[in-house]
Amino acid sequence: MKKLIALLTIAGFLTFGISNSVLAQQEENTPQTEQVATEEAAPVEEVVTTTMTETEEEAPTFHEVLKKQYIDGGWGFMTLVLVCLVLGLALSIERIIYLTLSTSNTKKLVAELEVALNQGGIEKAKELCRNTRGPVASIFYQGLMRFNDGLDEVEKAMISYGSVMNGNLSSGTSWITLCIALGPNLGFFGTVIGMVQAFDAIAAAGDISPTIVASGMKVALLTTVFGLITAMVLQVAYNFILNKIESILNDMEESTITFMDILNDYSNKINK
Repeated sequence: MKKLIALLTIAGFLTFGISNSVLAQQEENTPQTEQVATEEAAPVEEVVTTTMTETEEEAPTFHEVLKKQYIDGGWGFMTLVLVCLVLGLALSIERIIYLTLSTSNTKKLVAELEVALNQGGIEKAKELCRNTRGPVASIFYQGLMRFNDGLDEVEKAMISYGSVMNGNLSSGTSWITLCIALGPNLGFFGTVIGMVQAFDAIAAAGDISPTIVASGMKVALLTTVFGLITAMVLQVAYNFILNKIESILNDMEESTITFMDILNDYSNKINK
């Protein structure tokens, strides 16, 4: 982009200068001189147009720039950081899909369970829970399995199975945090190695040249940039996953309390 702007600026100055010179010659010379000046200006305009076209064609694409930066940063450490990014994204996508499928309308489920208990009893409520996806329905089913043992056993079974479901919801998140921490660390490690190589190049050259220092610093810092980008992307996905887990757990707790009240009312009703 800087080269393009520089070429356009030079072309503009050349065009403006040539135009002024042609106008001056038109004021001082005869009409025959005006014809010669016009013929000289035409090739200049063609040269400027050709230069602009070639510059636009030579502008690198985003893929080419990304590939160049990847290679400049050192394919070894950049590949390690890329593996962290890909692995973290794969785990995040798997968790997001699992949590999305685990989300259900708990208020609707509780209302349907109350109707099922009043119409068909425990067996109909069990059938409804079996046909409903999500951890809340599974917890309710475990509680209904212990209904004949008393409400205390129902509550214990639901609490125990709720802990199991909580572990299933959080499964794999520790690997995502590992990728979040490992990406920048690998980037920093690549930066240190790049700085060492840059100082070796300076020592070999025997002179602190700005070109050598700048090129070495650029290569060293590219791994850090890529590592930080990896951490930021995965951190956003991780926070989204934690928010989904928290939302599901809150629904589980709220619906469990309501469900226990419904079972208590149903128990009092059948014992009368």
